[in-house]
Amino acid sequence: MPVLRKQRAGGAADSSAVEGAVPQEIARFLSFLVVECGLSARTIEAYRRDLCEFAAERGHSPASGLTFADLVFQDVQEHLAALQRRGLAIASIARHLAAIKMFLRYLYSEKRLQRDLAGLIETPKKWRNLPKTVHASQLDAFLTAPDPADPYYLRDRALLELLYATGMRVSEAADLTLEGLNLEVGYLRCLGKGRKERIIPIGRTACEALREYLTIQRPKLCNRHSGSSVFLSRTGRALERTNIWRLVKRYAAAAGLMPTVSPHTLRHCFATHLLAGGADLRVVQELLGHADVSTTQIYTHVDGSRLKQVHQRFHPRQ
Repeated sequence: MPVLRKQRAGGAADSSAVEGAVPQEIARFLSFLVVECGLSARTIEAYRRDLCEFAAERGHSPASGLTFADLVFQDVQEHLAALQRRGLAIASIARHLAAIKMFLRYLYSEKRLQRDLAGLIETPKKWRNLPKTVHASQLDAFLTAPDPADPYYLRDRALLELLYATGMRVSEAADLTLEGLNLEVGYLRCLGKGRKERIIPIGRTACEALREYLTIQRPKLCNRHSGSSVFLSRTGRALERTNIWRLVKRYAAAAGLMPTVSPHTLRHCFATHLLAGGADLRVVQELLGHADVSTTQIYTHVDGSRLKQVHQRFHPRQ
């Protein structure tokens, strides 16, 4: 299996990253995603993993010499059935199917398939679970959970405040650079999914926490490995998203919150609390970086009190 090299500063994976023992068609498809679509290294790796699993089930390997020219609709059906027998959730099966459909469209466009099989495949419908959030009063305990006596107190406090103040994804926070920060104006610039850039305002509390961290602690952590990353580990390297995830879990436990709290929970809280305060749905969509407003609409169902207030205020028979 190939190993994807770390992506370049521009955000897209290097086209030379797609190497190793994968079927030739899949290797070419992954190169297409890198060069033509500009997808991130993480997304490319997910596609590689799912497609290699699909290929292995059909006996395709670099040594087999087989191609996907004889692929039929039943092959996809059998693969989905196998995933279901393994007990995968609908969301996980849908993710596998998305990779396969995109691969099939690529093969058809390249004349390697005689029939557009992707058009025959229906994506399974899945329930949209309401996001888990934390009440604003409980978040106060969480945001103040870092111990001032901890050697990384300033970094951790700034990180938690920023995640809640901006609704950034954990990968966006991990990739945040000094060039993307403007604390004088109170904004930051980040690259989201699909390398889409967006500007997010930072609240006063988060700005103060960041300024204190950047002035006092970051210079002590900084070394030749640091680059321009905002959040650094004890070794001076950029703080990885898995480490950010562990920090959030640790402080959530210290604040007595439910164990399911994660960095994405703070993103849910950001959106839900904004809408509860009367923010416009389209503005929240832009702040979150959602391509479709229907993705943002799920947050309107989290706070039932707001829906009730709007109904009472505007319905003619109230």
